[in-house]
Amino acid sequence: MSIGRIALILVGLVHWGMVQAQPGNAASIRGAGATLPAAIYTSWGQSFAKEKSIPVAYQAVGSGEGVKRIIAREVDFGASDVAVSREEIKRNNLFQFPTVVGGIVPVVSFRPGSSGQLRLTGSVLADIFAGRITEWNDQRIAELNPGSDLPKAAITRIVREDSSGTTAAFTSYLSLVSENWSRSIGSGNTVSWPGTVTRARSNDGVVEALKGARGAITYVSLDHIARDKLNPVLLENRQGKFVAPSEAGLKAAVKASAMNLTADEYASLLNMPGSTTWPITQATFVLVDRTPKTAASVSQTLAFFYWAFMRGDDIITNTGFVPLPTAMQARIMGRFKEEIKPQDGGPLQFMK
Repeated sequence: MSIGRIALILVGLVHWGMVQAQPGNAASIRGAGATLPAAIYTSWGQSFAKEKSIPVAYQAVGSGEGVKRIIAREVDFGASDVAVSREEIKRNNLFQFPTVVGGIVPVVSFRPGSSGQLRLTGSVLADIFAGRITEWNDQRIAELNPGSDLPKAAITRIVREDSSGTTAAFTSYLSLVSENWSRSIGSGNTVSWPGTVTRARSNDGVVEALKGARGAITYVSLDHIARDKLNPVLLENRQGKFVAPSEAGLKAAVKASAMNLTADEYASLLNMPGSTTWPITQATFVLVDRTPKTAASVSQTLAFFYWAFMRGDDIITNTGFVPLPTAMQARIMGRFKEEIKPQDGGPLQFMK
């Protein structure tokens, strides 16, 4: 981490009057939820455990289940790929903050011609997943891919079976680019997919289903592209450019968003302007108990995310994710002490 980065974060922490941490016992930190950031939380957890001797156990069970478990206080933190509403946060006495930025990528199980990448607009992608376009050699797809050898095969749609923040982000994007989709299907962790679809649990599950299917399309997090050797779609962005998914495209989306410009932690990163932006970019979120029984019971969890913001950015490099803006990380860490009020009145000790 650069000296400038450390200085900026420390300035933010001093502004909020944080205390020096001494994490308590070495009980494991338990998290559950979103599958999109699972690889990052696992990598962070392994490095944190090696350095601090505090194990981190994360279960990628889907955003909906992660939210349920933190509401029931069955875990130390829940994770969701979409921000839980302010009303639900208040009702369940939770504190929510973004952790990292990722992308959702449509992928197909074939290579259309020598280019190896299929070009799609948002509206055509929406009509494919709505079941309005049912064959790969449909005229609308062919016009976007002149000279490509499109298969004369039915389109198999593979979607998430579980309550998924990845689905919520993907369908929110489709709602932005297609009035028909917005009006007839909408967005959410689960939606009513028209027609016959193949369902699978988790990002790993849809990847496995894709590999075994002919003429199939699904949507996965960006980190799976290189890891699983998938065929990503070139997707038209808001500037009319067909772009490949990349970390640079995620960074461009963040830079153009209110998350960067006005420090809005809830700001959408979908379909941001810019010639290089990846259109389906999203932040992923963590939820913790706002009023835990004791300071000790939450301090280790906060220590983990404090460590992640201070030391974890290098781990993210070249993984298909990008970090939050440094100033936002500092503000979030500053809010730990302001927002979280242990019932025993003890001090939050997480900086070390």
